[in-house]
Amino acid sequence: MNKDQTTLLKDTAIYGLSSIIGRFLNYLLVPLYTIKMPAAQGEYGVITNVYAYVALLLVILTYGMETSFFRFANKEGERAEQVFSTSLWSVGGTSLLFVALTLSFLQPLSSLLGYADHPEYIACMFTVVAIDAFQSIMFAYLRYQKRPIKFAALKLLFIFLNIALNCIYYIGMDGHDAAAAFYINLICTASITLFFWRELTGLRHGFDTPLLRRMLSYGWPILVLGIAGVLNQSADKMLFPYIYQGTDMKEQLAIYGAVFKIAMIMAMITQAFRYAYEPFVFGKSRDRDSKQTQAVTMKYFLIFTLLAFLSVMAYMDILKYIIGSDYWSGLQVVPIVMAAEIMMGVYFNLSFWYKLIDKTIWGAVFSGLGCAVLLAVNFIFVPSYGYVACAWAGFAGYATAMILSYFVGQHYYPIQYPLGDIARYVLLTAVLAAVMHWEETGGVDTTWLRLVINTLLILLFCSYIVKKDLPLSGLPIIGKYFR
Repeated sequence: MNKDQTTLLKDTAIYGLSSIIGRFLNYLLVPLYTIKMPAAQGEYGVITNVYAYVALLLVILTYGMETSFFRFANKEGERAEQVFSTSLWSVGGTSLLFVALTLSFLQPLSSLLGYADHPEYIACMFTVVAIDAFQSIMFAYLRYQKRPIKFAALKLLFIFLNIALNCIYYIGMDGHDAAAAFYINLICTASITLFFWRELTGLRHGFDTPLLRRMLSYGWPILVLGIAGVLNQSADKMLFPYIYQGTDMKEQLAIYGAVFKIAMIMAMITQAFRYAYEPFVFGKSRDRDSKQTQAVTMKYFLIFTLLAFLSVMAYMDILKYIIGSDYWSGLQVVPIVMAAEIMMGVYFNLSFWYKLIDKTIWGAVFSGLGCAVLLAVNFIFVPSYGYVACAWAGFAGYATAMILSYFVGQHYYPIQYPLGDIARYVLLTAVLAAVMHWEETGGVDTTWLRLVINTLLILLFCSYIVKKDLPLSGLPIIGKYFR
């Protein structure tokens, strides 16, 4: 493992630690919500639905400026501080305009989204997403400056504050409604902005209109890509109330939203990787070995995401207690959603070829086609199969985008990925996962015995990793003890 890969591993570990701890602590809210809001009540379905809209709006309100910032901040002839200032002024201005329009048309907008009786939900969460969009540029700046400690500290501060206030309301005050979760989010998000006072001084570098035009020209396909990407993750939760016509619609959406949280362990890993990898790749884009680095990194990404996949499968008997027992009927879709998230991560890794040659339009094409597949599967199968079809729709959508990006990328920006090694890891994962599934569906009735067998299977996978690709002597810090 060379110096660059060690640096990437270290930064990913810091970003990942904050993300893992943050997500783990956030998971504490899931049993809290699912106990205080039973599935039949449908309140957790409201949270699932509203946050799906928030995810989409965050992509729209950042309109590709995070990636554009990294590209132009590392581009010859551009001043990084000017790029940051222009990005901040632009996103801040559009976010402020968005809040003004939301509040001006709150009632018709709330009615359109199905919350005519609760417009405060929309006012609150749309304000949150505007603040999040503004903060995203400052978080990107921290990543550019390679300041993962402050990045991680602010992310964790938000989580701790959010959990504390939720516990006060739902436990201390015995609350049972979704509204409090939205108000608490607003308080926490607004509070974090105060800690960016140093970064906000970057606004003094002014606003460069020609630079913004170049950044928008580069970034608009990324916006389309992002919209399609978030639709792959959230469209099912937005469309479900309109497509699924059963009388238990709110309950079904609540169950799907809860089990989706377990599968998001995979999203947490890919997000941590993205935080470190994006500035790393753009920074190394002019190096001779950049393609080789991307190829090796792809393999290691898949190794560790497949390990995470198996770990969740192995300990599902424990992880299911994250959610209330009346939500367990949805656990069957967790492996499907996790597999889709792995493909999303692979697609993200593949996406750098068109970003590095400034052909981001390809990203819009691939993500658009993937989104079209997802929507088609949802509309055709959700009325009959409910949220199970939602999970398979995401799988099909990501698979489409991933496959197209690989084959077209090999034509425009060929990279020799170690496909043989990757195939062997995928095959081994499939075999071990099949054994775990057999155990769970009646092969082994005793819970503790399943856990023991699954632990041995995980150790088998880890042994293969150490033997083939990651000798312990090559690890930073602890490697010297295995030489």
